[in-house]
Amino acid sequence: MHTQEEKTAAFSRLLSIMDELREKCPWNAAQTMETIRPMTEEEVYELSDAILRGDRAGTAKEIGDLLYHMVFYARIAEEEGSFDIADSIAKVCDKMVFRHPHVFGPHAGSRRRPRRSPIPGNWSRPRRKTATRRSFPAFRMPCPPS
Repeated sequence: MHTQEEKTAAFSRLLSIMDELREKCPWNAAQTMETIRPMTEEEVYELSDAILRGDRAGTAKEIGDLLYHMVFYARIAEEEGSFDIADSIAKVCDKMVFRHPHVFGPHAGSRRRPRRSPIPGNWSRPRRKTATRRSFPAFRMPCPPS
């Protein structure tokens, strides 16, 4: 596995590649959130399919494809002056810290290895406080053809 520094360098490389693509590739430069959204949906299905098949190499590839899309959306938003990838990362970090008071709260336990079973209420209780939109119904669709 990679070190924290190697992971940071890999993510930085992805950001640099996105910068180059948006500046030098006409197709990438022309894309909007709306035009890449259908491709993102396809990537989600492909990730789901790889997971269901137990294909770890495929899962790694599809996670990369989705990560590319997340960076793509954030770059478009940055160009609009709305937000950038650091804002998105900060939001998810804040959310995870808030939803896991048993890990990050003032009374967090000192356990090194987490239990596999969920800690009752810790996820749903904070989530109810912040939920502002309806959830999508749970469903499973087959992966669309590539």
